[in-house]
Amino acid sequence: MITVENLKKAYFDHLALDNVSFHIKEGQIVGLLGLNGAGKSTILKILGTYLLPSAGRAILGGYSVEDNPHEVRRIIGFLSDTPPLYNEMTVESYLKFAAQLKEVPSNKLMQRLGYVADKVALHDVLKVPIAELSHGFRQRVGIAQALINEPKVVILDEPISGLDPIQTVEVRDLINSLRGSHTVLLSSHILSEITKTCDHILMIDRGRLVIQGRQEEIENQLMRSGNVRVILRSYNDALKESLLKIGGVSDVEKIKSSENSQELLIKCESDVRPAIAKALVEAGGELLTLEKAEAGLEKLFVTLVNSSK
Repeated sequence: MITVENLKKAYFDHLALDNVSFHIKEGQIVGLLGLNGAGKSTILKILGTYLLPSAGRAILGGYSVEDNPHEVRRIIGFLSDTPPLYNEMTVESYLKFAAQLKEVPSNKLMQRLGYVADKVALHDVLKVPIAELSHGFRQRVGIAQALINEPKVVILDEPISGLDPIQTVEVRDLINSLRGSHTVLLSSHILSEITKTCDHILMIDRGRLVIQGRQEEIENQLMRSGNVRVILRSYNDALKESLLKIGGVSDVEKIKSSENSQELLIKCESDVRPAIAKALVEAGGELLTLEKAEAGLEKLFVTLVNSSK
């Protein structure tokens, strides 16, 4: 449904996207994960035909965002990080206006209005001016306008930004309800929300796609490094030099210090725990703990981003 190949976007001398490629199957919910400023919104705006790429191509439903932008707009629903709402309009008049802009046939307009009002729970506020809505309801209206044209692809930029916990759960349930009937691409810098809604995750850092896959695949891929957690009675430069001489050890990071111990993260390209234990003992280190480092996806993502700097 969505194919992105070698996508680049440059602003003068700043490369916002650098050779990004991925494919999203029909009916999937895919999360675009990255820190603020990583390039998530740039990708979404190109897919939404708001921006043109500097190089590469993006295809949605068989249509190119460069060659067939109008056809792309017919099959997508787009919610930007700031919903494009008009405060003086009521919710109903705004959604009718959005439907007309998206060329929804007049004989289908009321049916689509009823559908999105049900889907996003807006019936109670249809006659209310948008200016009087809470942030949560404004976000719902933004999602409703993205769905009003019965899009094949729904693109949501930070859809839970600024929502309270109850509103977050409601929007999360709404996104999950789109699975199968729509292809959904959503961005967020909040990992927990990505993992609760998405079938597939794309991790982006400084304009580059650094890893992608299902949550389990990413965790397995990142854990293959064999990183080791070590606690020593004391730690010095001589011990560090001994560790760095081991084949497969790329770095040693001090995590935590106390009066009686030092905790280290030894970054490894493979599982070399026996060699680490031997090197520490031979160098005179008082080894208290040695184990394979375990981390959730969030910690692994932070480690991955830091390691790419």
